[in-house]
Amino acid sequence: MGLESSDWSAVWLTLRLASISTLILIILGTPLAWWLATTRFRYKTLIEAAVALPIILPPTVLGFYLLIAFGPSGTIGKMLDAVGVSPIVFTFTGLVIGSIIYSLPFVVQPLQAAMTAIGKGPREVAATLRAGPWDRFFSVIVPLAWPGFLTATVLGFAHTVGEFGVVLMIGGNIPNETKVLSISIYDHVDALEYGQAHWLAGGLLAFSFILLVIVYSLNRKTMTLNR
Repeated sequence: MGLESSDWSAVWLTLRLASISTLILIILGTPLAWWLATTRFRYKTLIEAAVALPIILPPTVLGFYLLIAFGPSGTIGKMLDAVGVSPIVFTFTGLVIGSIIYSLPFVVQPLQAAMTAIGKGPREVAATLRAGPWDRFFSVIVPLAWPGFLTATVLGFAHTVGEFGVVLMIGGNIPNETKVLSISIYDHVDALEYGQAHWLAGGLLAFSFILLVIVYSLNRKTMTLNR
């Protein structure tokens, strides 16, 4: 028993969603993590709690409020409608936005930890050599924090691939448009098609395990080289 064409469509849609979301998360999460790692803002704890909220918040709760906010009657939905943007709920764009919000802590927290561990020393040395802020960041901080970037990329990608509650709420179950891998597994289980569900779930399990093995192996090599 193999995969149906609809299953392959869900797989490719999931990979596309995870790739786009992870790229945007790295672009948005890097300055946010850097700010959290270096700021002395009085209410930094509140910002950190808001970023980490999706970790403990049930996905269906987050998905429900995203559905309300981005729906035609929601605050953001009305704002988008006012500028001529079509509603994004039950679209691929809606899936991307929901995935970014839901996976944000899995990208920001590894980056913040890596940047915090670097400390002020390397930046101060670079500053004495007349390196500007941008040069210090891209020539010193980014290379030293690359294990954090690797971990953030893998965790953000893997977490988006396995997403269910948020994508169901804001994306629905539209074949070839919003029906991702986790939704396809649920449909097979609901139809008592356990054989096809095993193919998809087993593949996802192996994929996630291999990614984590790669991350732990590279991080271990980095720790060994730094000793």
